[in-house]
Amino acid sequence: MPGGREKQPRAPVGDTTDPHGMPVLLALYLERMRVKNYAAGTIEQADDYVHHFIGWCAERSVTRAAEVTKPMIDRYQRALFYHRRANGHALSFRTQYLMLTWVKQFFRWLVRENHILYNPASEIELPRVERRLPKYVLTANEADRILAQPDIATPFGLRDRAMLEVLYSTGMRRSELAHLSIYDVDPERGIVFIRQGKGKKDRVIPIGDRALAWLQKYLDEARPQLVAEPDDGLMFLAYTGQPFSPDLLTRWVAGYVDAANIGKRGSCHLFRHSVATLMLEGGADIRYVQEMLGHASIETTQFYTKVSIRQLKAIHTATHPAAKLERSVVIDDDHDH
Repeated sequence: MPGGREKQPRAPVGDTTDPHGMPVLLALYLERMRVKNYAAGTIEQADDYVHHFIGWCAERSVTRAAEVTKPMIDRYQRALFYHRRANGHALSFRTQYLMLTWVKQFFRWLVRENHILYNPASEIELPRVERRLPKYVLTANEADRILAQPDIATPFGLRDRAMLEVLYSTGMRRSELAHLSIYDVDPERGIVFIRQGKGKKDRVIPIGDRALAWLQKYLDEARPQLVAEPDDGLMFLAYTGQPFSPDLLTRWVAGYVDAANIGKRGSCHLFRHSVATLMLEGGADIRYVQEMLGHASIETTQFYTKVSIRQLKAIHTATHPAAKLERSVVIDDDHDH
């Protein structure tokens, strides 16, 4: 199997020959996004979520954008709220928010391009998105236990150790790891070039000496056994010499986290959470952490200050009268009243 599952082609919904039908208009909308140089992942998300809405409308015999009304979009919002996945779980409010946002964007574009006269989605009230703290964050010892899981006596194990070391050292996204090239790492300067990261933005981030040492060992001993000609210089290769897909990377890393038996679950983003938290606890300026992780907004990085509470813990220990157990307290459960 190459780097991961290929996305299966979808059956079209609605009338694909009607120039005023939503499937044709969606194709024009996606073409406009490509012309404007939107990221491939963003275009794919727009395609998925608007396609879902078009399918929902087609089931109700509505195929043209001009036929869509505000009450219909309100019903669609309720349908998303009550929808249950195959496992019985509801859609998260973040997923509902994204699905409805793309519907709003689609209809806004339709009005702007004069495909319809009225925007039925203009006044839809989006659900509030919860900002949940990361469920798990690794300690340094827990991270080391995960890093020790791959069998480095094999080429694949050596590759996996190098991948985990890069994730832990840099906090890069899984898609950035999947597309990393051998030419993107500068060992002498101790930096990594992230090409076309989220939002198609490049950035340069530091990488530690330990990760560089494992990368060099992988390049010298393992990668030559995995590469398939022609070699395009991709750093990490799957079984057939093909790139890793982000989904395959997620399953791969999650397997090592589970194997470490640390009582925590997660995958690539677990390392990203941990890098941010550990650096902030170590005294890093939040703007350096923002640059490291490639956050467009400082508000996203500030989210991690709610997890990195080592300084608050120290103040609590120093000032709260009940913070230290200085003498044993005996509670007599058999005391007569």
